Amino acid sequence: MATRWDPALVDDELLELSLSLGDPAKDLVILAEGNASKRLDDDAIVIKTSGSYLSRVTSADFVVTEIEAIMAVVDDESATQADLSAILDAGEHGGAPRKASIETLVHAAVHSIAPAVYVAHTHPTPVVALLASVHAATTFDEWVYSDEAVVIGQPLFVPYAEPGLALGRIFAKALRTAVDERGEAPSLILLGNHGLVARANTAEAAEAITLMAVKGAKIRLAALSAGGVVGLGKDTVDHYFLREDMTERRQRLAGM
Repeated sequence: MATRWDPALVDDELLELSLSLGDPAKDLVILAEGNASKRLDDDAIVIKTSGSYLSRVTSADFVVTEIEAIMAVVDDESATQADLSAILDAGEHGGAPRKASIETLVHAAVHSIAPAVYVAHTHPTPVVALLASVHAATTFDEWVYSDEAVVIGQPLFVPYAEPGLALGRIFAKALRTAVDERGEAPSLILLGNHGLVARANTAEAAEAITLMAVKGAKIRLAALSAGGVVGLGKDTVDHYFLREDMTERRQRLAGM
């Protein structure tokens, strides 16, 4: 079985990250939106189950699934949504069905193509507002303030696709292309009309990237309402990354 239920493998860090992302005051998700995962080893991740609320998850609300098995479905053009559902299903345990989130494909793609310890996927209102606008594909092309550049780096935009196999495939293709072209993986991935994905090697950094993206979205929305966005410019940001103090700050805040 590619997906199994094993609450003993869910550690406090993943639980704390999930509960923090689900905090209603942060407006990152609502109801059962969003999910978080942690890499266990080279071929397994722990991820939230479908229908579980991040705001009140327990170790029982996670399953363990195999990265390679998920990616085999993503890369098989003949695979169907039914094939995916079978892979994600861990069966019934404790009187409840345990099935990995439909967005497990996004997490598996990150852990396969651009490995990180943590992946956090949320739907913050101001971020989704921009990603549902005419500015979606370009709104994060240029940084608007220094800490955004330091913590987030250069994001990747992925056009909208229906959650499930369609999203998993377009997401994996875009991430592979970005890694090949840039020589490094993005910390922040923006999903058109959907939300964001943060990848990091610590739970703290995954949340920091998420929260910084939210602040950046709020600033852009306010600037657009005031007549338009004026970014920092590539030369200014390039200079930041040459400064030793900025490099240290990025390592501390974003774990990169």
